[in-house]
Amino acid sequence: MKELFYRLFALFFNISSALFSVKENRVTLLSPHNASFNDSLGEIKTELEKKDKYEFNFISHADFSSLLKAALFFTKKAYLLATSGYVFMNDNFMPLGYLNFRKETVIVQLWHAEGAFKKFGLDIEQPEAIRKRELAANKKLSYVVCSAEALVPIYASAFGVNEKQVLPLGSPRADVLLKAENAEQLREEFERLHPECKNKKIVLYAPTFRDDPDSDAHFLEKFDAQAFNKELGGEYALLVRLHPQVHGKLRLEGATDVTDYKSVNELTLISDILITDYSSVCMDFVLLDKPCVFFAPDLEEYTSNRPFYFDYESYVPGAVARSTAELIGCIRNAEVSEKAENFKQFNLSGVDSNSAKRIINRIITK
Repeated sequence: MKELFYRLFALFFNISSALFSVKENRVTLLSPHNASFNDSLGEIKTELEKKDKYEFNFISHADFSSLLKAALFFTKKAYLLATSGYVFMNDNFMPLGYLNFRKETVIVQLWHAEGAFKKFGLDIEQPEAIRKRELAANKKLSYVVCSAEALVPIYASAFGVNEKQVLPLGSPRADVLLKAENAEQLREEFERLHPECKNKKIVLYAPTFRDDPDSDAHFLEKFDAQAFNKELGGEYALLVRLHPQVHGKLRLEGATDVTDYKSVNELTLISDILITDYSSVCMDFVLLDKPCVFFAPDLEEYTSNRPFYFDYESYVPGAVARSTAELIGCIRNAEVSEKAENFKQFNLSGVDSNSAKRIINRIITK
């Protein structure tokens, strides 16, 4: 079925590409999974709007929220994409490999995360059909943007492009965190919604999914929130934000569920400490010089299915706990260590709150 959709979209796109010329001031923002465009794509849009001469075409999963929108996706939006001078995307878009772009169109992969943590893209094992589509899609990329010079070889490998196509210009979505001046106001608004958190240090628990339905259904059982609250509840408030692929199936009793909270960036700004396992959300906390603790009771099982670029325990920017008892001790002693500073320099040296402007100057205004 997916193959049929890809080819149907490509049919309308390729007809449009053959019949109509490219409009240099037309920009497509392509976000397969995030329909709110509140990440790097949104920052690119905001920066381009200052120039008052660009028009935008938005593509996301929201285009399938009704039959009418789906019809427009396959027709009007295919035409607008085919005639765009610039395409910015934040994830893989599998139809890309079927599309015959005109040579004038510049296609930029911004990606949706910073740094190098879990292996991704072409660096992981994939079914042959998916790998074939991804290779074909990545051949259409003009540039891939990453958040530090040291990451260029890794991103070149993950996307199957030449290192000269990888631009270490930073990350617009991370720049938002550095530019934020309203953290205190956000904290006050959050405490009005959740008075149980008032006058406490906020600990955000943000685990990722496991790629395995059985593991996804049970991994939260290893986190003893009752013990956490008994030992630390007087000083710390525990929040949990589950990954979208497991949300709705799981609950962590004893924690405030913020999975549906409007912005993960806002949660990062108001939180004092992060607990995660294998999620790149740690990049945001490291950027803001906030402590991270890693709760990884299933480390061997997880890494056997999804390897990391570097040895997990020596690489992550914080202490690693295998049990709730160890985790409680790590929270009590959480700090930003030299290890975290080295991690930040390696992964985020290109992030300085001006990435969107730098990307536009390099790629559009040249």
